[in-house]
Amino acid sequence: MRIESWFTPGEVDPGALVGRTAVVIDVIRATSVIVEALANGARAIYPTLAPSDAVALAATLGREDTLLCGERRGLKVDGFDLGNSPREFQGSVVSGQRLVMSTTNGTRAFLAAAQAARVYAAALLNLGAVAARVAEDESVAVVCAGKDGRFALDDVVCAGLLIQRVQELRGEAPSTLDESSRTAVMLARSVTPDAEFFLGTAAGAALVEIGLAEDLPVVASLDRHALVPEMHDRMIRLSEPTV
Repeated sequence: MRIESWFTPGEVDPGALVGRTAVVIDVIRATSVIVEALANGARAIYPTLAPSDAVALAATLGREDTLLCGERRGLKVDGFDLGNSPREFQGSVVSGQRLVMSTTNGTRAFLAAAQAARVYAAALLNLGAVAARVAEDESVAVVCAGKDGRFALDDVVCAGLLIQRVQELRGEAPSTLDESSRTAVMLARSVTPDAEFFLGTAAGAALVEIGLAEDLPVVASLDRHALVPEMHDRMIRLSEPTV
């Protein structure tokens, strides 16, 4: 197995992902929201770049069973139904609904990974399920969302934990890590990924500043859900187990 990691979407050469498995990580908070929404019965999530793109797509899909969700500067976009807090995506709200999402960082990462053969969403919430899904693949690309185009510690630590899990599952089977992947693993070994850790990250501090600190224990809930979101044709749904 060969594992490469990118710490921001801007680093990704889309052509380098062709034929490979990609894993997108945005712990605070897009991939955490996607996992929580699908666990609570959402039909599908459609990532878009700009809020205007989201509004146009939602109108095309039909607003009777489509919710607009997303954030700018961490807060719900004006006129949207939901923001980007995983606590909002309860079954009573999202079950049976399609979600059109636009976020500052996470949706950009999904679109950067769109050329991959398979694109999965990972967070701490579903870390074990994603690790088990990709452990037998020959080539894995990990794409971190970052924060405002820069390195984000929370995403890189999650990437390192994912790579560790994959290596544990593979046992003695050889795996080759690029320098970024090795860096992610070293960082993951040096911290405990709990709410206190997230308070010390730039993304976590930004949530505290806008009054959303209660999201941090949620996104730190390791292996809360045994599910794997997968994107096909820019639509994210629950992935079927591979044979």
